[in-house]
This record gives sequence, structure tokens and C-alpha cells, in this order.
Amino acid sequence: MSFSLVGTLIDVVTTILSTIGLPGLFALMIVESFGVPPLPSEVILPFAGFLVAEGDYSFGAALGVALTGGLIGAFVAYAVGRWWRDRITGLGVGSLRLEKRHLDRMDAFFARRGEATVAVARVIPVVRSYISYPAGTARMPAVRFGAYTLIGSIPFTVAFLYAGVLLRAQWGVVSADFRYLDYVLIAVVAFIVVYVLLQVAGVLAPGWPPRRAAKPAPAAPSPPAAVAPPKP
Repeated sequence: MSFSLVGTLIDVVTTILSTIGLPGLFALMIVESFGVPPLPSEVILPFAGFLVAEGDYSFGAALGVALTGGLIGAFVAYAVGRWWRDRITGLGVGSLRLEKRHLDRMDAFFARRGEATVAVARVIPVVRSYISYPAGTARMPAVRFGAYTLIGSIPFTVAFLYAGVLLRAQWGVVSADFRYLDYVLIAVVAFIVVYVLLQVAGVLAPGWPPRRAAKPAPAAPSPPAAVAPPKP
């Protein structure tokens, strides 16, 4: 008997939405935006759209509940990132150790491009669930964080809810195809593990895109010790 991680997540999501309805959608979107445990909004929202097509609730109600739950979860993750800022300095292994200069660089980046980064990240699968943590760590203003989270979340949420409405008759076929995402998930996890191990070993430099770590410069030879002149 084979086990499918994605298939199990689909079963959990569809059971909660079918049984609890809008409160279940609200809870799932909070967890999805918090990112722990990972629950794919790419499954949650289309199935909610399927239930809209079945007449369980209206499109507007599903949209409002999904956006509200997602915003609450995003602020929870934002608060964790902000609260842990001073506690994560110095954590890490080898060249992956988080230092104050890295936080200063993150602060400068979010000061320049924080709004666009948060808005764009909300339409990128997986990334959308975790962008709140660095935004909180960089102490992005909470009002701007919330506003740009909504700006990015609205088109994403509308698109996937509407996709579920359109796929009403084909939901059984589509949900079965989701199970092939196990292979994609395994490949992504394997890539991340190898990438991190190569950085810890000093083969790759931290950052993206991947690049070879610079070899440390050889130590300069110490000057010869001065010889005291002989006494007359």
C-alpha cells in the first residue's frame, strides 16, 4: 500500500472543508499563512471554490473568509519574526551563522523593496506562506505589511477560488493528479538539503544563485624577528 503525502493533505483539507464549511476554511487559511504545518492553498482554495459551485456558500463569503484567515495567519508569522529577531542572532552552523550584519542587510532591503517583495511573494506558491517571517524580522511597519499582504493575496485568492468553481465537474480527476506533486516535493526537499549541506561544508557560498565559495587567502608570512646588534 503506497503512501502519498500530498494525497493525505488533500484528504485532510477536503474533509475539513466538507464537514465544517466556512469556519474550516478560515482555520485552514490561518495555518496556511503561518506555514507550520505546510498546507497548500493551491488545494484549499480550489476545493472551497468547488463547494461554492455546489451551493454550500457564496463566492463572496468564501473570498472574505479566506482573505481574513490568511491575513491573521500572516500577522502571526510576522509577530514571530519580529519577536525572535534578537534571539536568532548567532544561530547557525559554519558559514550559515546568522550575524548582525545579515539583519542589517535585511533591514536595508525591506526598507527599499519591502512592499513590492511582500505583494509579489503572496502570489508565489510556498514562498507566500513564509515571507511574513523575514518581513517581521526586518521590522517592516505593520500597517504597510498588512496592506501589501492584502494587495498580493486578493488576485491569488480570487484566481484559485474561481478555478475551483470552473473545475466543478472535473474535481475528481484534478484532485487525483495532485498526488503527482509528491515527486516535485521530494525533489525540492532533496535540492534544499544538498544545497544547505554544500554551504555548511564550505563548497558553496551563502546566498542565491548558487556560487562556489571563495578560497580563503593564504596567511601572510610573519616578518623575521629583528636581531639585536651585538654589544660593543
